[in-house]
Formats: sequence, C-alpha cells, structure tokens
Amino acid sequence: MESEVLFNEEAEPPGRLTGLVVGIDNNHHINDFFPSLNTHPDPPVVLVKPLRRVSRFKDSARAQSFRKRFYPEITTAEWQDWQWQFRNRITDIDMLSQMIWLSQEEMLPMGGQEGSLPVAITPYYASLLDEIDVNHPLRRMAVPLADECFRTAEEDDDPLGEEHDSPVPGIVHRYPDRVLFLVTDSCATYCRYCTRSRIFSSRRKHLKNIDHWESAIDYIKENTQIRDVLLSGGDPLTLSDSKLEWLLSRLKMIPHVEILRIGTKVPVVMPQRITTELIYTLKRFHPLWISIHVNHPDEITPEMSQACTRLANAGIPLGSQTVLLHKINDRLDIMKRLVHGLLKIRVKPYYLYQCDPIPGSSHFRTSVKTGLDLIDGLRGHTTGYAVPTYVIDAPGGGGKIPLLPEYVVGKEGNNLILRNYEGRIFHYPDSHCAP
Repeated sequence: MESEVLFNEEAEPPGRLTGLVVGIDNNHHINDFFPSLNTHPDPPVVLVKPLRRVSRFKDSARAQSFRKRFYPEITTAEWQDWQWQFRNRITDIDMLSQMIWLSQEEMLPMGGQEGSLPVAITPYYASLLDEIDVNHPLRRMAVPLADECFRTAEEDDDPLGEEHDSPVPGIVHRYPDRVLFLVTDSCATYCRYCTRSRIFSSRRKHLKNIDHWESAIDYIKENTQIRDVLLSGGDPLTLSDSKLEWLLSRLKMIPHVEILRIGTKVPVVMPQRITTELIYTLKRFHPLWISIHVNHPDEITPEMSQACTRLANAGIPLGSQTVLLHKINDRLDIMKRLVHGLLKIRVKPYYLYQCDPIPGSSHFRTSVKTGLDLIDGLRGHTTGYAVPTYVIDAPGGGGKIPLLPEYVVGKEGNNLILRNYEGRIFHYPDSHCAP
C-alpha cells in the first residue's frame, strides 16, 4: 500500500513539520543578554508550519507571446505548472509543425522508426526555438535531423561502456568512491546528442521500478567505499517530490555516503519544476550538489535564471556540464557568453565535454583541437571561475580524461619552460624535482 501511494504521480507530497519556525517575541532575545530587564515570564514557544507559498515565475515577454499565440486557452497558472509542461510535451510532427516550419531534413527522422531516439520538447523550451532557421542552436539540440539516421564506424550504442560497469540494474560503478545511480528513463526534453540515447530508445521502464531502486540502494549499502552518489537517468527532477524525497532519504541514511548529487537539465528546459515545495524537499539533504546541463547562452532566460536563483538561495552549489557541439557552441565568443552568463546566476562552469560518439552524432562532434582552442581562449583571458575542465569520457569505460593546451613547452637544465595565456615564454626553476 505504501508503494502505491509513493508511486502515484498525481499524489500531493505529504505535509510535514520539518523546517518549523519558533515564533517568539524578539524581547526574549534581549532579556537573555540583560537579565535585569527580564521582568516578564518567558512567552510561550509557538511552532509555526511554513506557509505554502504559491510558486510563481515571472514569465519572459517571449514566453507570454508564445503562450498567447499557440496556447490561448491556457492560463498563466497552468503554463507555470511543471506537470502541465511535462504532460503537454511536443512529441510528433503534427504538434511541432504548428509552431515552427519543419524542413525535409527535420521531418525525415520524426517518422517514428523503431529504435530511434524519441522527440519530446516542453512548450516552454519550444518557445525559445527559432520558427524558421533550422540552424538555430537551441533548435538543433532539440529537433532531429536526417543526419541522425547515419551511423559511422566509430559510433557505439554504449560508447562509455556503462553497461559493463553496471553490477546491478541502475548502478554504474566506474570510480572507486562514487557511483552513478540511474533512477529514471524520463526527460522533460530529449537532447539529440544524448550519451544514453540507448535507454530512451529501448524504453527501459525498469529504471524507476522500486525493486530496482531497492537493489541499487542495497548495493551502495554493501560497498562501504562509496561516499558520493550521483542521481541521473533520464532526469531525476522529472520525478515527483515524494519519489525524490524517498530516494534522497534512503541514501542519506547510509552512514558512508557523504555527498549526494543530481544531474539535470530541468532548470533549462522546464524551470517551472523548481517550486517552493521542491526546494523545501532538497534543502533537507545537504550536502547536496546539482549539475545543470547548459550548452548555449540563449538557454539562460529569465525563467532559467529564477530557477537557479531559487536553488542557489537554498544553499545548493550549482555547476554546469556543457557538451561541445559543432556550430552550436564551438566559437569562443559564444562560449564566453555562456560561461559569463552562468557565473552571473551563480552556476560554476564545471565540465566541457567532448561529444560522445553515439549513433548518428557525427554532425554534432568537433575536433579535439577545437575544444583545446576554446580553453586556450578562456584561460587567462577571463576569470578562472569561468573556465570549465575540458574532458573526453574515454570510450570503453576509461572515465573522464582532462585535456589542457600545451602550457609546458620544454625543459632546459633545471628550468621548466612555460607558455602563458599571451603566448609569452617563462622559465621556472624546477631544481627540486625528482631525478
């Protein structure tokens, strides 16, 4: 019976008395410091349950115009309801073609062929897409192209070897002290270059099966070297508050688990999900970190900024994970706009990923030199906080390998020859190095 309630998507998260505020007269604190003034008995302590504030975003002018044009019957309250956004995702040609002009190259892969990565775009994210330009960066990340139908020799369904490193369903244990916990196969919007497209293509509904969750949690309990658990999928923030609370509370009870993390793109594609109620839930499980998948400065909208502000104000450190994509963010001016925009909303640029060779991704991938040149153009030219770590997730399960431009250019005797961001050469005395 408990599991039936837990997994009812429409169920309202149960009320609780956590976060209670002690309501007392401010004079009470003064009397603590000046006992001679304490001529009145202590006032009674009153437990006050936090008010459920209505979670409202200030919609951008673009979103308001889009809603009035394509959803005239939908109220502001409905538009700002994340469950409405999720239920009304655009999933086929008929729906999408009413909002943007589709080229033949875009319509071809949306024919619904078996095994293809499905299409799903929230109405909010659809409002950000250019109606005509097929090369619009956000449109290219969400709307399929015929190029997806072509598979090259170096591409693989599971390029990172996650299945090989999965001791139980839903767990990927590659690094000694941390695990990846895949808790769902659902996303608010499907990215066309997704590393785990195999999960969505095969419709692995078992990922949010409670028996598999229990099995995964048991594995974490039994392996005491695990101190860091990253919830991913799919997107964990597409789960209801009650499911998230269940997962986080079970993990928090494991003595050797020190850090919990969530990987998500929800603040970018469905910022309405970051409700007051969700914040109340998440802030109970510190230290909790969130990595947000952001690829282009046009994704940093007023709504997305509000979502990140709510998370940051709750004491949750935020980092961004960006995938390097051809003709989307592979120019230095675009990357600078992105990392500067992220810092302004308290999101630290964390990783810049070389795009993984999943099937049909060749049109997204850049050369490694492109990524190195971007890092070279950022390091020293802007604040260090704005420079992500450029990594290749090694095919076959080798893990993340960081790449840097050549700053060490040689050695003369005991001097290390270094190149700075301006291209100038410097010698550093390295006489204490091991022989």
